[in-house]
Amino acid sequence: MGTFSIWHWLIVLAVVLLLFGGGGKIPKLMRDMGQGINAFRKGLKEEDKKNAAGDDEKKAIEQEASISTNVTAEAEEQPKKAAKG
Repeated sequence: MGTFSIWHWLIVLAVVLLLFGGGGKIPKLMRDMGQGINAFRKGLKEEDKKNAAGDDEKKAIEQEASISTNVTAEAEEQPKKAAKG
């Protein structure tokens, strides 16, 4: 009962051959899984690039808004300064 008989070893050998040698099911599965992981990583990189581009656009819009606000504030102060001085 503590050791395997020849029949046990033959069954184990048959299972191993079916999994790894019979049609390449496991290698195909691993290859597909690797391709899926690579596609996922590529998608993450593209998403990061889109986010970075979006952040740059937001910063540019904020800068334009602050510039226009400063110009408007200066235009409002000029008549006040002219009236005082």
